[in-house]
Amino acid sequence: MVFLSFAALLLAWHAGATLWPSRSFPAPLLVLQTFISETASGDLPYNLAITLWRVAAAFFLAMVVGSVIGVLLGLYRRADQFFNPWVILFLNIPALVIIVLAYIWFGLNEAAAIGAVALNKIPNVVVTLREGTRALDPRYGEMAQVYRFSALDRLRHVLMPQLQPYIAAAARSGVSLIWKIVLVVELLGRSNGVGFQINLFFQLFDVAAILAYTLAFVAVMLFIELVVVQPLEHTSNRWRRRSA
Repeated sequence: MVFLSFAALLLAWHAGATLWPSRSFPAPLLVLQTFISETASGDLPYNLAITLWRVAAAFFLAMVVGSVIGVLLGLYRRADQFFNPWVILFLNIPALVIIVLAYIWFGLNEAAAIGAVALNKIPNVVVTLREGTRALDPRYGEMAQVYRFSALDRLRHVLMPQLQPYIAAAARSGVSLIWKIVLVVELLGRSNGVGFQINLFFQLFDVAAILAYTLAFVAVMLFIELVVVQPLEHTSNRWRRRSA
């Protein structure tokens, strides 16, 4: 059914481009030819790899920092009351503002780019993990206390199994959010990457190249979603189904 749906979309695209031929609405075959040309030249694989590296670095940074802060705020009520306005503030600052300020304050470099992307995602991770920590079953904590679990054992056998669904949810939303912001970061202040190439082709009014780069990147992110994120989410909820 999925392949049938995509086939119908391609057919509608081809029919529209045939009935209303325009440089701003290229046919699928032209986009495919551009994709092959850019791949053969090495430009598309190189820029795609650069963008994926930025996505991975920002994702890892956001998940680690956001998870630690979220768990701490969920465990300590006073800290949560104190820092909650900070979380709300960063949740509502537009991504564009953070990106521009990061480039102004720290320069047009990789650290500023990756940091700006991560900072846009960290508040979402904090909120998700904070709610997960609040929902912890106290019976497992009491069991760990009775059996005198060490701090590491509490983390491995009590905290992490219960937080896995929330970590998976934060990761899933994080992937979909971060790659979009990375393209904006590259468009505004980097000299390579998919976002930079899209901006370049926009200036050249090369819609076929814009679509070729966009669809290639979206295809990779969908592959990651289907092969990595969704199986991780399924695995993280397995223990709940067994205990039900």
